[in-house]
Amino acid sequence: MTPKELRAFCLGFNASAEEFPFGPEASVFKVLGKMFALSSLDARPLKVNLKCDPDDAVRLREEYEAVAPGWHMNKRHWNTVTVSGLPDARVRELIEDSYDLVVAGLPRAERLKLDRP
Repeated sequence: MTPKELRAFCLGFNASAEEFPFGPEASVFKVLGKMFALSSLDARPLKVNLKCDPDDAVRLREEYEAVAPGWHMNKRHWNTVTVSGLPDARVRELIEDSYDLVVAGLPRAERLKLDRP
């Protein structure tokens, strides 16, 4: 997965947006103002921080060398994924899981907004 593909995938989710609160080098992808992915798209190797269920986070770290505790994040809830270390389909799945976790934590009224066309 290239940086361009990563950005496009993250922005393909309903109500997602890219912001730069930490400077121009750090893309923060949010849904309704809540972060679900963080990446320095120019970095090599390409990495992305993703929200994760705490039990799954530990399992993924044990299963994949490319998954580590979230860098500069709450290590219980965030993983840092080295994109080149996983198949693209698995990276997309982890990004989607992160988005879904954030959406699940939104107030009901906000979640309902996402169901509108």
